[in-house]
Amino acid sequence: MKNNSILNILLISLLLFTKGNAQEKYSEELLIGKGNPVLFGDGIGLQKEAYDAFLKMKTAAQKDGINLRVVSGYRNFARQKAIYERKYKSNINSGLTPENAISKIIEYSTIPGTSRHHWGTDIDIIDGNKKVNGDVLDPDKFHGIGPFCKLKEWLDKNANTYGFYIVYTDNPNRKGFKYEPWHYSYKAISKPMLEAYQNLDIIAILKSDNLLGSEYLSESFMNNYLKNNVMDINPALK
Repeated sequence: MKNNSILNILLISLLLFTKGNAQEKYSEELLIGKGNPVLFGDGIGLQKEAYDAFLKMKTAAQKDGINLRVVSGYRNFARQKAIYERKYKSNINSGLTPENAISKIIEYSTIPGTSRHHWGTDIDIIDGNKKVNGDVLDPDKFHGIGPFCKLKEWLDKNANTYGFYIVYTDNPNRKGFKYEPWHYSYKAISKPMLEAYQNLDIIAILKSDNLLGSEYLSESFMNNYLKNNVMDINPALK
């Protein structure tokens, strides 16, 4: 019994030490997209370890006739803010109330400062060998007879081997962002970054940025958003 108690204390200490290191390693600026991370891959933007893993995965996919192409990688706070505010204006101009305008945005897009694309760990992937019309990031294109169904099958089978995990799954009980069969995250880095992110007072941070419609981002709304959109993801990444 005594040995078990000592072991439990050691395990708790290790967890606290690991979490503390994550907080120290990943600054607030880095976590919300205002830092200056060292990124690799022209037009991709991944941290070194994640980029090396992606290259290995890309080489393996090529052997099966699939050309992994990243259509979206790193996005800083300013870029995410521009996307968010463009959509907000468009939704308001189409007649939506501010609350509904924001709700429509967060079906797929994040509020600036809350995007996993701020971390240099997440990528949106398609098959560059396929010619497609319209929006390439459409779930229907990844299933049935869609142009990316072979890509989807390959990723389902192989992505985890290279450390990449789908973020927003098709689990019908999952809340928050809609299913994204193209969005993958490099777990070895993004998981500790998410742990560090949870220690931020993101509500207070965002209040100082004067986003369009920010007066409608109440504490209650943001708490639900963080719970459902930021945290209700593939359990393997938490």
